[in-house]
Amino acid sequence: MVLIDSNVLVYANSASAPMHAAAAAALTELDRSGEVLWISRRTIRECLVATTRLPYLPVSVRSELAARVRAWERRYRVAEDGPDVTARLLKLFEQVLVGGKQVHDANLVATMLVHGIDRLLTHNTADFDRFEQWIEVLPLSRWAT
Repeated sequence: MVLIDSNVLVYANSASAPMHAAAAAALTELDRSGEVLWISRRTIRECLVATTRLPYLPVSVRSELAARVRAWERRYRVAEDGPDVTARLLKLFEQVLVGGKQVHDANLVATMLVHGIDRLLTHNTADFDRFEQWIEVLPLSRWAT
């Protein structure tokens, strides 16, 4: 099972993104190989944040983004965030030196652990080095040409 990090989804869904081709190729290859692909609720929120940084987006763009998220929810399994994830996050917090924005990464790892997901597809591999004893990181660069 593989959790898709938000940066991969953003790249895959933006033809002008520098890693678009790699992200699209990675998702296609993993899907065709029969991997069970996951996203988290946090991934969805991060994608919306990254794609709506403009102060005003027309309703048509917002509707398109909402439709895209609904399509992701049908295509991928969605890892819910709840009390079990918070409990696992606190255990990680006590085991690994994290602070500030790194807590978001720890929360993603906690989500993975609670749902039995052992691999993470991301472009930001260094952010997850501290969690290597719990998860395997699949670098998006593996699919870059």
